[in-house]
Amino acid sequence: MAPPETESAAAATTEAEMDGGWDGDDEFMDDGFGIDFSFDSEDTATAGYWFTVPGRQLIDDVHGIIEARPESGKVLSLSTAFEVMDGLYGGRLGGVELALIENSLPEDVNRVLISPFYSPESEEVRISVRVMETSESLRRDAYLRELREQILAETGIEDSRLRFTSLLVLYNNVLQSLFQSQIMTLGAVFIAIGLMFWALFRSLSIALLALAPNILAAALVLGLMGLAGIPLDIMTITIAAIVVGIGVDDCIHYLHRFRDEVAIDQDYQAAMFRSHGSIGRAMYYTTLTVVVGFAMLTLSNFTPSLYFGVLTVVAMIAAVAGALLLLPQLILIFRPFGTGR
Repeated sequence: MAPPETESAAAATTEAEMDGGWDGDDEFMDDGFGIDFSFDSEDTATAGYWFTVPGRQLIDDVHGIIEARPESGKVLSLSTAFEVMDGLYGGRLGGVELALIENSLPEDVNRVLISPFYSPESEEVRISVRVMETSESLRRDAYLRELREQILAETGIEDSRLRFTSLLVLYNNVLQSLFQSQIMTLGAVFIAIGLMFWALFRSLSIALLALAPNILAAALVLGLMGLAGIPLDIMTITIAAIVVGIGVDDCIHYLHRFRDEVAIDQDYQAAMFRSHGSIGRAMYYTTLTVVVGFAMLTLSNFTPSLYFGVLTVVAMIAAVAGALLLLPQLILIFRPFGTGR
């Protein structure tokens, strides 16, 4: 690290700043994420801290920590450039050689090896990481959090000098906001559906009975995902919405038919059989058709599509099972359409 008197809190670079101030960085902008270190004192531009032995050692340490993570793919930084220079020099570079690299490299070499990872104006260095997105063990939020904690603990640098940026960080932030909104959204959806059932059938008891299969189906699918270790992402997080949407349709169809059938003779059990023989049969074949269609996604080699296909099939089956098995049993127990046999 730099001497304590030269250190101060770092201002993080944004994507726009890196576009404007980091020449030659374009080919690295599709990396999983970048890690920026910085000093912002006025004398660091001439100090060239990152081209000293302590500065190089810090970069090498952080580079090694990132590279050792199983989720990390290719890692590029000034450490990569220094390693190339070591091979050309025939040994590890000293302070004089590092200073010469900063000030005396040909422009074309500097543009390839140094400029993508070093901004002399702000005295910042960048470590570029490609993350193995296809890895089944990748948990983005845990990876970023644990990596940050490990770097801070093992190198002793200040938290303000370390900033994770770029695509993986943005994608992880999107997923985290989706997770938080999922719970709130499902709660609001079930309340709205309950009010809709109440207005449609003009009965609070029927509305509550109709909600039960939908809640159970959504909980079943999300529970199976948890037991199977399937992570929530932009694809799989839509499964709960799908199961609720399909379940609501099935419940409306079945309740509407059951109400008409039970009005004939007030015999709940006979009305159930007649409902299963008419609307129940249609619901069964409709679900079967949809299940076969989405089952084609299980043949995909793309893991998110595979998960989406499997979970959608499970969601469809859970929705129709709730409407044809649980809902009739609840109707027979609570008899919401009036007294009868």
